[in-house]
Amino acid sequence: MSRALQPFEELVELDAEALRTWSARALDALGREREEIDAINVYPVADGDTGTNLYLTAEAAHQAVEAVFAAAEPDAAETVRAMAHGALLGARGNSGTILAQLLRGMAAVLAEGRDGDHLARALAEAADAARRAVAHPVEGTILTVASAAAGACAGGGGLVEVAGSAYEGARTALATTRGQLDVLTRAGVVDAGGQGLVTVLGALVETVTGRAPDRPGTAPHGVPVPARPAAPERCGDGDGPAYEVIYLLEAGDAAVDLLRSRLDALGDSLVVVGGDGLWNVHVHVDDAGAAVEAGVEAGRPHRIRITHFASAAAQADTDARGARAQRAVVAVVPGEGLAGLCAEAGATTVQTRPGEQPAGDELVDAIRRAHAREVVLLPNDTELRQTAAAAAERVRAEGIRVALIPTRAAVQGIAALAVHEPDRRFDEDVVAMTAAAGATRYAELAVAERQSFTSAGVCQAGDVLGLIEGDVAVIGQDLTETARTVLDRMLSAGGELVTLIVADGTPPDLAAALEGHVRRGYLAVDTTTYHAGEGAPPLLIGVE
Repeated sequence: MSRALQPFEELVELDAEALRTWSARALDALGREREEIDAINVYPVADGDTGTNLYLTAEAAHQAVEAVFAAAEPDAAETVRAMAHGALLGARGNSGTILAQLLRGMAAVLAEGRDGDHLARALAEAADAARRAVAHPVEGTILTVASAAAGACAGGGGLVEVAGSAYEGARTALATTRGQLDVLTRAGVVDAGGQGLVTVLGALVETVTGRAPDRPGTAPHGVPVPARPAAPERCGDGDGPAYEVIYLLEAGDAAVDLLRSRLDALGDSLVVVGGDGLWNVHVHVDDAGAAVEAGVEAGRPHRIRITHFASAAAQADTDARGARAQRAVVAVVPGEGLAGLCAEAGATTVQTRPGEQPAGDELVDAIRRAHAREVVLLPNDTELRQTAAAAAERVRAEGIRVALIPTRAAVQGIAALAVHEPDRRFDEDVVAMTAAAGATRYAELAVAERQSFTSAGVCQAGDVLGLIEGDVAVIGQDLTETARTVLDRMLSAGGELVTLIVADGTPPDLAAALEGHVRRGYLAVDTTTYHAGEGAPPLLIGVE
């Protein structure tokens, strides 16, 4: 039985079970207040998702804690490290990324001791670590609230006293954020990230005392804090960067230092958290591809998420009027180039890497981030269909209408997205997108990693494989020649449009050679070429 279900005594130390209870209560509290926090999200971008991002970050932290408890009976140090590591892996958005660093800073101290004095030190280290992670700290934000929490309990003391002082200090600081940033003053709200942190600290107070504190929506001494602005607005004059880019990065400290400098020059709202070879990178930029490319040069980026602010802001405006956006598309794509292309078309994207399929939780997260009543899901991979179907079923229980189009390749997803019209009836849109995907034959070129038997014969390591509709149809030694053969086989059955998706690392003249081959041999066929960037197969081909 968890501590939350037992008769309660005030705690003197945060043991493993108490930390587990804190993670659960923080998740529950953020779940209850998610929509309220989303509604006051006007800084740094009014995209209405701070509450959701904090909730998803806390969810990842709690899942990590539950995983270590399922495997064994962890001690407190293992539990708090799991909590911090889970938050790092699952951090979402600007505030979620900062929350992950706050938990990481706390974990470094709480792994050594968990009484009131250690908690006070942990909160101080957390506040300092969060400020170091942000390229340009701004007052009136979650950073201000974190520093105030740490300052209010700097003298130490018993666990209950320290937790209570930190919470009250955070609540007081939260109320003042409304006057520290012009955008908050104009909207008449407090900082959304700061309110989320107060909620997390309130869950800590409830954990150690057994009593829920006053809600963070009410300032000390009865001074009300507005719960919702009249209408969300973009920060400043509304001309901020176009994209939010987030990814996990495996890299060394020196490479990350260079990455920070490069990303700082590309955009703003830069937050890089983590350490020991694993980092979570968050930045707002106009050139999403350049931000991902900087990560590739620094190390190995994965779980890449790109959000187009224009779409998110429109959804936030709609949500402020009490309704979700009507319809959205969620697409799973290989390569950052395709992710940027689909994002520009208004889709919420989930990027894959070779050999790494997204988990069901990632698809559920993407559908929720789309923030629409109706969602069209494009898995773009035969092996992902069952996972996508399960994710769709999960969010249907939340009242979201989801249509899964069984696209088997990225070229089919692009064909479906090209005919997407959000203004027509949902069923009609789904039928049109399904028909466009179904009318697109697809092929892929890959390089064999080992000798094996295929439907076209025995291949050797290093051979170029031409797969048509998922089966090996051609085995060759040259990428361009093999691609020509595959194209000829596909076009022998007719076609009007050839789509070529070229990844980084392919011969620089590959696309031009194939376009010329089609022009010379198939006069009535048009050709379109896209660049997938890093992380995609060498060549994807679609024939409509």
